[in-house]
Amino acid sequence: MKVIPIGIWGGYPKANEATSSFLIEHEGFHCLVDCGSGVLASLQNFLPLEKIDAVVISHYHADHIADLGSLQYSRLIQFYLNNPSPPLPIYGHEQDAENYAKLSYKEQTVGIAIFEDKITKIGPFTVSFCRTDHPVYCLAMKFSVDNRSVVLTADTEWRDELVDFAGETDLLISEANLYEEHIGIAPGHMGGSEAGKLAQLADVKRLVLTHLPLHGNNEDILEAATSNFNGTTEIAEVGKVYRV
Repeated sequence: MKVIPIGIWGGYPKANEATSSFLIEHEGFHCLVDCGSGVLASLQNFLPLEKIDAVVISHYHADHIADLGSLQYSRLIQFYLNNPSPPLPIYGHEQDAENYAKLSYKEQTVGIAIFEDKITKIGPFTVSFCRTDHPVYCLAMKFSVDNRSVVLTADTEWRDELVDFAGETDLLISEANLYEEHIGIAPGHMGGSEAGKLAQLADVKRLVLTHLPLHGNNEDILEAATSNFNGTTEIAEVGKVYRV
């Protein structure tokens, strides 16, 4: 299994970059996790859009879905050019009925519901979900294949349930949107120290930080994470291949 960061920012992207998104690959199957602002432009550096086999959406905030409409339209254009593809499955929860309905588009994409505590088969992956603590309904996710796994926390404050959910995973991709002085003040997100604490308690093998703030020095978030986790920790690097 290969995991490639497509974007690393929370809220909105820096110039020529993208919000937090990851491409997960195994045996030629390509699954995109979240599709926010700038993701399509970044993704095409690593994969043609028509090669995407599935998309999973953690929640419906703009920094996670802003480019979905453009992705859908890209497939419609290929249809008009006599280069059609089977409908692209886009997985998302049904708690926001209006946005869930938008996952299906003109027979080019089809929305498929995901649920907390229910396992879903997506290509070669076995995918499970866990509700996070965010202002809107949001799901963390675990991709497993051949006794290996990667967990993506999506957007969340500290939540005890995530410790068991991420237990002994090979790669934990954790949001770390807050500097330490903002923990408990800004709702729905974790600081670096909390990401490190989650990795340590869950006994994960490797921690990668994402959904970073656009202000300040992100190295402070990395330092806070490493203060609580004894394993390998780094800030996600766009285009780097993390092998699991």
